[in-house]
Amino acid sequence: MDARPSFAAGRRELTKAQNRETILAAARVVFGQLGFASATVRDIIRATPLASGTFYNYFKSKEEVYQALRDEQALAVRPRLRQARSAATSAEGFLKSSFRAFFQFVAENRGGTPAPAQRFRLDSPEVLAGFVELRKDEEAAMTRSLLPAANPALLSAVLIGVAFELAEQVKEGANPDVVADFATALFLGGLKALPKP
Repeated sequence: MDARPSFAAGRRELTKAQNRETILAAARVVFGQLGFASATVRDIIRATPLASGTFYNYFKSKEEVYQALRDEQALAVRPRLRQARSAATSAEGFLKSSFRAFFQFVAENRGGTPAPAQRFRLDSPEVLAGFVELRKDEEAAMTRSLLPAANPALLSAVLIGVAFELAEQVKEGANPDVVADFATALFLGGLKALPKP
Protein backbone atom coordinates (compact mmCIF):
# COMPACT_ATOMS: atom_id res chain seq x y z
CA MET A 1 0.00 0.00 0.00
CA ASP A 2 1.34 3.43 -1.00
CA ALA A 3 1.40 6.02 1.82
CA ARG A 4 2.24 8.93 -0.50
CA PRO A 5 -1.34 10.07 -1.26
CA SER A 6 -2.19 10.51 2.42
CA PHE A 7 1.16 12.23 3.01
CA ALA A 8 0.48 14.58 0.09
CA ALA A 9 -3.02 15.34 1.36
CA GLY A 10 -1.65 16.02 4.84
CA ARG A 11 1.02 18.29 3.40
CA ARG A 12 -1.61 20.21 1.38
CA GLU A 13 -3.73 20.73 4.49
CA LEU A 14 -0.69 21.97 6.40
CA THR A 15 0.19 24.40 3.60
CA LYS A 16 -3.40 25.68 3.51
CA ALA A 17 -3.38 26.24 7.26
CA GLN A 18 -0.01 28.00 7.07
CA ASN A 19 -1.15 30.24 4.20
CA ARG A 20 -4.32 31.21 6.07
CA GLU A 21 -2.34 32.03 9.22
CA THR A 22 0.19 34.03 7.16
CA ILE A 23 -2.65 36.16 5.77
CA LEU A 24 -4.21 36.64 9.20
CA ALA A 25 -0.86 37.58 10.77
CA ALA A 26 -0.23 40.11 8.01
CA ALA A 27 -3.73 41.55 8.42
CA ARG A 28 -3.18 42.02 12.17
CA VAL A 29 -0.08 44.08 11.43
CA VAL A 30 -1.62 46.04 8.55
CA PHE A 31 -4.85 46.84 10.44
CA GLY A 32 -2.76 47.83 13.46
CA GLN A 33 -0.57 50.18 11.41
CA LEU A 34 -3.03 51.65 8.94
CA GLY A 35 -6.38 51.12 10.61
CA PHE A 36 -9.18 49.11 9.10
CA ALA A 37 -10.62 51.93 6.97
CA SER A 38 -7.30 52.81 5.30
CA ALA A 39 -6.02 49.27 4.84
CA THR A 40 -6.61 47.48 1.55
CA VAL A 41 -6.42 43.88 0.45
CA ARG A 42 -3.34 44.87 -1.53
CA ASP A 43 -1.68 46.11 1.69
CA ILE A 44 -2.38 42.78 3.35
CA ILE A 45 -1.03 40.83 0.37
CA ARG A 46 2.13 42.98 0.26
CA ALA A 47 2.77 42.10 3.91
CA THR A 48 2.91 38.39 3.03
CA PRO A 49 5.29 36.34 0.88
CA LEU A 50 2.24 34.91 -0.92
CA ALA A 51 1.06 35.57 -4.47
CA SER A 52 -1.96 37.85 -4.76
CA GLY A 53 -4.18 35.05 -6.09
CA THR A 54 -3.49 33.03 -2.96
CA PHE A 55 -5.27 35.62 -0.81
CA TYR A 56 -8.50 35.10 -2.73
CA ASN A 57 -8.33 31.33 -2.21
CA TYR A 58 -8.97 32.06 1.48
CA PHE A 59 -10.82 35.39 1.71
CA LYS A 60 -13.00 37.50 -0.56
CA SER A 61 -12.35 40.84 1.14
CA LYS A 62 -10.65 42.63 3.99
CA GLU A 63 -13.97 42.42 5.85
CA GLU A 64 -13.78 38.61 5.73
CA VAL A 65 -10.23 38.72 7.06
CA TYR A 66 -11.34 41.03 9.86
CA GLN A 67 -14.22 38.70 10.75
CA ALA A 68 -11.80 35.75 10.84
CA LEU A 69 -9.61 37.69 13.28
CA ARG A 70 -12.64 38.48 15.44
CA ASP A 71 -13.73 34.83 15.35
CA GLU A 72 -10.26 33.86 16.59
CA GLN A 73 -10.75 36.24 19.50
CA ALA A 74 -14.17 34.75 20.23
CA LEU A 75 -12.58 31.29 20.40
CA ALA A 76 -9.80 32.58 22.65
CA VAL A 77 -12.01 34.36 25.20
CA ARG A 78 -14.64 31.64 25.62
CA PRO A 79 -12.60 29.35 27.92
CA ARG A 80 -11.77 32.30 30.20
CA LEU A 81 -15.43 33.24 30.45
CA ARG A 82 -16.55 29.68 31.17
CA GLN A 83 -13.92 29.28 33.86
CA ALA A 84 -14.88 32.59 35.49
CA ARG A 85 -18.57 31.73 35.52
CA SER A 86 -18.11 28.16 36.75
CA ALA A 87 -16.00 29.33 39.72
CA ALA A 88 -18.67 31.79 40.91
CA THR A 89 -20.32 31.19 44.27
CA SER A 90 -22.77 34.11 44.17
CA ALA A 91 -24.69 36.27 41.73
CA GLU A 92 -22.16 39.04 42.28
CA GLY A 93 -19.30 36.63 41.62
CA PHE A 94 -20.98 35.30 38.47
CA LEU A 95 -21.49 38.78 37.05
CA LYS A 96 -18.26 40.41 38.20
CA SER A 97 -15.99 37.54 37.18
CA SER A 98 -17.69 37.30 33.77
CA PHE A 99 -17.41 41.01 33.09
CA ARG A 100 -13.88 41.18 34.46
CA ALA A 101 -12.67 38.24 32.33
CA PHE A 102 -14.20 39.75 29.21
CA PHE A 103 -12.95 43.29 29.82
CA GLN A 104 -9.44 42.07 30.74
CA PHE A 105 -9.34 40.16 27.44
CA VAL A 106 -10.48 43.26 25.56
CA ALA A 107 -7.80 45.36 27.29
CA GLU A 108 -5.08 42.82 26.48
CA ASN A 109 -6.11 42.82 22.81
CA ARG A 110 -7.10 46.44 22.29
CA GLY A 111 -3.99 47.29 20.29
CA GLY A 112 -4.24 44.30 18.00
CA THR A 113 -7.01 44.82 15.49
CA PRO A 114 -8.76 48.18 15.29
CA ALA A 115 -12.48 47.89 14.69
CA PRO A 116 -14.03 48.96 11.43
CA ALA A 117 -16.68 51.66 11.50
CA GLN A 118 -19.36 48.99 11.50
CA ARG A 119 -19.38 46.36 14.21
CA PHE A 120 -18.32 42.84 13.36
CA ARG A 121 -20.93 40.17 12.78
CA LEU A 122 -22.42 38.59 15.87
CA ASP A 123 -23.87 35.66 13.95
CA SER A 124 -20.70 33.74 13.14
CA PRO A 125 -20.60 30.17 14.53
CA GLU A 126 -17.77 31.02 16.93
CA VAL A 127 -19.60 33.99 18.43
CA LEU A 128 -22.96 32.22 18.56
CA ALA A 129 -21.35 29.28 20.36
CA GLY A 130 -20.13 31.69 23.04
CA PHE A 131 -23.68 33.01 23.47
CA VAL A 132 -24.99 29.44 23.87
CA GLU A 133 -22.32 28.77 26.50
CA LEU A 134 -23.39 31.87 28.40
CA ARG A 135 -27.02 30.74 28.39
CA LYS A 136 -26.05 27.27 29.63
CA ASP A 137 -23.91 28.79 32.38
CA GLU A 138 -26.79 31.05 33.40
CA GLU A 139 -29.15 28.08 33.56
CA ALA A 140 -26.63 26.17 35.69
CA ALA A 141 -26.26 29.19 37.99
CA MET A 142 -30.04 29.38 38.30
CA THR A 143 -30.18 25.68 39.18
CA ARG A 144 -27.56 26.30 41.89
CA SER A 145 -29.60 29.32 43.10
CA LEU A 146 -26.75 31.73 42.33
CA LEU A 147 -28.95 33.67 39.94
CA PRO A 148 -32.68 34.21 40.36
CA ALA A 149 -34.92 32.23 38.03
CA ALA A 150 -35.35 34.34 34.91
CA ASN A 151 -35.59 33.95 31.17
CA PRO A 152 -32.00 32.96 30.24
CA ALA A 153 -32.36 34.13 26.64
CA LEU A 154 -33.38 37.62 27.74
CA LEU A 155 -30.74 37.73 30.47
CA SER A 156 -28.06 36.66 27.97
CA ALA A 157 -29.14 39.34 25.52
CA VAL A 158 -28.89 42.06 28.17
CA LEU A 159 -25.53 40.85 29.51
CA ILE A 160 -24.09 40.58 26.01
CA GLY A 161 -25.36 44.00 24.99
CA VAL A 162 -23.94 45.69 28.07
CA ALA A 163 -20.64 43.81 27.77
CA PHE A 164 -20.11 44.75 24.12
CA GLU A 165 -21.06 48.37 24.64
CA LEU A 166 -18.86 48.79 27.72
CA ALA A 167 -16.02 47.00 25.91
CA GLU A 168 -15.85 50.08 23.68
CA GLN A 169 -14.91 52.09 26.79
CA VAL A 170 -12.18 49.55 27.63
CA LYS A 171 -10.85 49.80 24.07
CA GLU A 172 -10.58 53.55 24.62
CA GLY A 173 -8.46 52.96 27.74
CA ALA A 174 -10.96 52.62 30.60
CA ASN A 175 -9.81 50.42 33.48
CA PRO A 176 -11.32 46.92 32.96
CA ASP A 177 -11.84 46.38 36.70
CA VAL A 178 -13.66 49.70 37.12
CA VAL A 179 -15.87 48.93 34.13
CA ALA A 180 -16.60 45.41 35.48
CA ASP A 181 -17.52 46.85 38.87
CA PHE A 182 -19.83 49.38 37.22
CA ALA A 183 -21.62 46.73 35.14
CA THR A 184 -21.97 44.43 38.15
CA ALA A 185 -23.39 47.22 40.32
CA LEU A 186 -25.87 48.10 37.58
CA PHE A 187 -27.13 44.53 37.32
CA LEU A 188 -27.28 43.89 41.05
CA GLY A 189 -28.78 47.14 42.26
CA GLY A 190 -30.07 49.12 39.32
CA LEU A 191 -29.36 52.79 38.78
CA LYS A 192 -29.55 53.63 42.48
CA ALA A 193 -26.58 51.35 43.22
CA LEU A 194 -24.19 52.97 40.74
CA PRO A 195 -21.19 54.77 42.22
CA LYS A 196 -21.10 58.53 41.79
CA PRO A 197 -18.48 59.73 39.29
